[in-house]
Amino acid sequence: MAITGQVLDNPVSGERFIFSQTAADTGGELLAVEFVVAPQGHVPGGHIHPVQEERFEVVSGRMRFKKGRKTVLAGPGDTLVIPPGTYHRFANAGDGPAVIRVEVRPALSMEQLWETTVALAAEGRTFRSGLPKPLDLALFMREFEQEVQAPFAPGLVRAATAPLAWLAARRGLTRRYEASGIHTQAGTRRPVPSRPGKGRASAARPTPARPSTPRKR
Repeated sequence: MAITGQVLDNPVSGERFIFSQTAADTGGELLAVEFVVAPQGHVPGGHIHPVQEERFEVVSGRMRFKKGRKTVLAGPGDTLVIPPGTYHRFANAGDGPAVIRVEVRPALSMEQLWETTVALAAEGRTFRSGLPKPLDLALFMREFEQEVQAPFAPGLVRAATAPLAWLAARRGLTRRYEASGIHTQAGTRRPVPSRPGKGRASAARPTPARPSTPRKR
């Protein structure tokens, strides 16, 4: 769990996260951070947030955003709002560092998501783009499916990567998520299946009552 003022550095994507307001500060309504994006720095991949709104305000430098099919160049004072379910990505468009204020509503587990991406990068478990390698990516997308999804056919992607997520769990890669408390948030996370396809709710058939035979007197 992040704390106000905490700093995270992603050595691969060139992103620095400085937490201004955490989920604990706002009762889960808002997560506010300051991004410092290095020259050629970028978010690891295009994505959507199924239920969260993300607001970017450029403080200094120049940024290039992709919002749906539109490309937006933004400078100091410019603001861009990404509604839930909208494809987006961003990168530094200048020669120097760019600073942007980011607000995410509601917070959900975005703190843990960013902490996880930074940890995977530091451990060498990502590609040069910053995206996690296949096993880690499949597990990451499963654990954070409420916060981030693939921009196209997320249900199909989820089904296709389920065997990789299962294999990753078998290799003990779920420990980082258990340690951060992602599995234990009551009412927000589904139980982790022990293998692909398991763990789905199934309706139990009622056992018919056997008719009682009256005793003879």
